[in-house]
Amino acid sequence: MVATALAGCQSTQNSEALGYLSEPYECAAPMVEQSQDLRIYQVMVESFVNGDDSIGHGTGYGTSHHKGDLQGVIDSLDYIQSLGMNAIWLTPIFNSIPDEGQNHWADRLDATGYFTSDYFSIDPRFGDMDKARELVEAAHAKGMYVFLDGVFGHHKDNIVPSPQGRLPAGDSNPVDYPESLAFYQEVASYWVKELKIDGWRLDQAYQVPLPAWKALRKSVDQASQSVTYQNAEGESVHPLGYMVAEIWNNENYITRTGYGPEKDPALCSAFDFPVRYRVVETFAVNENSNGAKGGEWLAEGMKLHDLYPPHAKPNLMLGNHDLVRFGDLLQRGNIAKPDQAEYWARHRAALSFLGAYNGPITLYYGEEVGDEVPNFADKASSDICALQGYCDDHVARSSAKIDGVTAQLNPQQTELRNYVASLMALREQHPAIVHGKRTSVLATDAVYVDHKQKGDDALLYMVSTQAKANMLTLKAADIASEGALVDLQTQARFTPVNGEYQIPLSGFQARFLEIEKPSSIGVTVETAAVVLTGKGFMAQCDNPTVAEAGPKTETMYVVGDFADSGWKHKDNRAYSYKGDNTYQVVVDEVAGAYRMQYATKDWSPQYTAEGLELKLGQEKTLEFGGYGKDTAVTLPVAGRYVWSLKFSDQGSPRQIMVSKCAE
Repeated sequence: MVATALAGCQSTQNSEALGYLSEPYECAAPMVEQSQDLRIYQVMVESFVNGDDSIGHGTGYGTSHHKGDLQGVIDSLDYIQSLGMNAIWLTPIFNSIPDEGQNHWADRLDATGYFTSDYFSIDPRFGDMDKARELVEAAHAKGMYVFLDGVFGHHKDNIVPSPQGRLPAGDSNPVDYPESLAFYQEVASYWVKELKIDGWRLDQAYQVPLPAWKALRKSVDQASQSVTYQNAEGESVHPLGYMVAEIWNNENYITRTGYGPEKDPALCSAFDFPVRYRVVETFAVNENSNGAKGGEWLAEGMKLHDLYPPHAKPNLMLGNHDLVRFGDLLQRGNIAKPDQAEYWARHRAALSFLGAYNGPITLYYGEEVGDEVPNFADKASSDICALQGYCDDHVARSSAKIDGVTAQLNPQQTELRNYVASLMALREQHPAIVHGKRTSVLATDAVYVDHKQKGDDALLYMVSTQAKANMLTLKAADIASEGALVDLQTQARFTPVNGEYQIPLSGFQARFLEIEKPSSIGVTVETAAVVLTGKGFMAQCDNPTVAEAGPKTETMYVVGDFADSGWKHKDNRAYSYKGDNTYQVVVDEVAGAYRMQYATKDWSPQYTAEGLELKLGQEKTLEFGGYGKDTAVTLPVAGRYVWSLKFSDQGSPRQIMVSKCAE
């Protein structure tokens, strides 16, 4: 349904005359296959490592030294390689030329590189072209890909023409397409040819229209096929040509603005922000302090990958330079501090999920040592947080702790670092983890279990989602096993008794269990039927609107990240009074996972569901809401749904429900 709408929307735009491609351009199969194995280490250059004290910005957002440079990355390559990472993503390293007399805020923004002036030169405060080439060549020699950060939707006002005399068109943020396409094609191709980089991370990818992404992707592919370099085995290879989009939103929005339709792909990979939020909400809290989720929450998020077109290859991360570090989220939720064992156990659990993910993954520097920003956890006041370095969107830009380079790790940090390295080794050694077919075996409040298999390589990934110890019982027939299960990290063996395995899990423990003798029958897990339609007055879609006054005087709306509204109050989402203190609105919805609140146009009052989650057809308590207190709900199929709110005679919130309309 989404793909059809996208195709129709683009049909009037795609033409060779605009620089766009009139025919579909498929995702390159070799690139897709190789990119599945990516284990990317993200570096925020200005905050990472000071390798050359004669240069550096000396200012920026966040709490770091702000003296990071390319030499610092080179000095850290052995460490990154020792983690088992096989790729590096550098935040923008192009020259952000200071305007005469610019203020300190502009200086800080220049240090990020995300508003570039000259896309064809290296920021001298990071290094120069020779140093950039040295970094790329050294990384390639160690078997690591290198990705640069492509900001193809906005730039600094003092933009410098390309070597071919091109400039982007329109405003500086965002630029105009298709008029800017040729300029950014030149940028994307230039660095592949000049430094032989392996592709791009794509900043704010939603700023660039789908037809332009298709053309840019083809330019990167062509540039990659035009050059070669020597890899760690001494083989002559082409740059990978991988491109991954940053789009913070739900699965439908990522498809609509990044992946494009099934028969006309735009981009082939995007960061898996939806699952990232589910992981932190399970093992810590999100940036708005919402958490306490379990294995069902994780399984639902993975199931929602079905909403993506077949060419989509999501890339999972726990954090990045714009998010709060996992260690600080644990403290924001008053869950655990670095001097407590649970702090490290929850880190291992979250990182194990990253390690078990099908497809490419990205690790933000510092996550492998459980890093946090001391004396920061709660949201800082917006009027002072930038000066303190404590704003949520940049607090994670702290100085890197690189063992043997900038720091000596303590025992807990060393243990976690070694655990991460063991996860990366498992991903490299077991194709089932990265490339295998994933089947959800069990998902409860307490545990998450997947079966993964590729050929004869079969295993179980399981992780406890609670602090309490658990004895997990699994039937051999359900997991397609006819022999022992072997823990790939501890070598513990589990054999079935009367056709069942008993597997102990301590709080937040994860296990990767190799199935020594996979059954030819395959996994036989039964999927429970999903309830879509509730019962009673609040589930009825044909209740007539009544003329009498209800307990609420102002019109309320269901407001969320829906495709047709994008957090705006829309008339088709306005509630009507149905009597019995109940308000309802019936809406045609697209399948997907959504977050929303229920509010008047001035957002006062606003409401949310108890526990910030709804199950279809089930009543839940309605509560007063507020910023960040969004209700989450998954609509597994498209159709007509009724959104219901019930109040007391005095207008106090009582119940809430969403239900699919009966056929």
